Amino acid sequence: MLAGAVAVGLAAVVFARASDAAGQAFTTFAAGWRWAPLIVTPLGFVALVWLTRRFAPLARGSGIPQVMAAQSRPDLGQSDLISPRTATAKAGLTLGALLTGASVGREGPTVQLAAAIMALSHRLMRVPMRASVVIAGGAAGVAAAFNTPLAGVLFAIEELASAYEQRVTLLVLFLIVIAGIVAQGVAGDYLYFGAIGAHMPLSSALLFVPVAGMLGGLAGGLFSRLMLFFATGTGPVVKLIRARPLVFALLCGLIVAAIGCTTQLTWGAGYAPARAMIVGVDAPWWYGPAKFVATLSTAIAGLPGGIFAPSLSIGAGFGNVLRMAFSDDPASAVVILGMVAYFTGVVRAPLTAVIILSETTASRGLILPMFAAAFVADWASTLVCREKLYHGLARTFAR
Repeated sequence: MLAGAVAVGLAAVVFARASDAAGQAFTTFAAGWRWAPLIVTPLGFVALVWLTRRFAPLARGSGIPQVMAAQSRPDLGQSDLISPRTATAKAGLTLGALLTGASVGREGPTVQLAAAIMALSHRLMRVPMRASVVIAGGAAGVAAAFNTPLAGVLFAIEELASAYEQRVTLLVLFLIVIAGIVAQGVAGDYLYFGAIGAHMPLSSALLFVPVAGMLGGLAGGLFSRLMLFFATGTGPVVKLIRARPLVFALLCGLIVAAIGCTTQLTWGAGYAPARAMIVGVDAPWWYGPAKFVATLSTAIAGLPGGIFAPSLSIGAGFGNVLRMAFSDDPASAVVILGMVAYFTGVVRAPLTAVIILSETTASRGLILPMFAAAFVADWASTLVCREKLYHGLARTFAR
């Protein structure tokens, strides 16, 4: 367990730095050759989907559904869903997606990578693998990716474990502490979005929170509904897409490229625009919708890559739109609450959403409004999509 936890922390840091470098490389390329992505991105999508389907079909998508499916059958997980080959392909293909301008994040792939490392450490030391270890490994991946240990614990409870057992608690805490210490020791003590310390008066929160929670939950639920439609649907449109996956990937790549070339803001994970909006920099009202379409197009194309960071960036854009209607309220607080609401609407993990934003922005004074917005958004999301996104996607890997 100790060996695996140390390896998870180191791998998370290396993967994070490689992902940041890949994203920055494409941003620099797109800035110098503005319209070149119209060719590079669609062709890159086709190549990545072909490579994924040909050599690592279980590496497609986020990585979190694979871990959820693997924890129910850890013997199967060691051989394919969280095998070293799948995890290595996942990391490489995610970097390739960032190098083509895809709207993907590294956090979901880090979860699959962390679970694979734990499975490998058990295999090398000839220790029986248990479902609890898969859960704990995936949670450590979240903690190391965001530098948010509490969020890792809550993510294990809310998402990864369908039946969270008491004995898993110590495993989760142990792995998160060790992986977090290693990651922090290598990468340094940092906050993902910086020390914002946002706050909002109670009188303002009582008016703003229901609006943000309702709208953010509906928007996030719509994203989940569309994702599940393309992943699990059986209609003629979905059948046609599955019959021509490379053509569909080309079309999705063209959409992502057209939006990126036009806006110059929607490439990659979206960390920089989100950070700017959090600190109060004005952004175009259309950023959130544009990033929504780019992220959805990337996700349904079949590329490996996560939606955590892009969803936070879309949420920031959503909060930025709400600033126009609530201009008298603190800008940072409005944006962060928008992020919590939208992210909860997508993932349906309100506790994880609140703790991630609280830990990544040091906005502990905003925690009560964040909880309120998250619970409203969680309810509102069910009006559009009753099934949780990752649970629905996990079913496609459990067949």
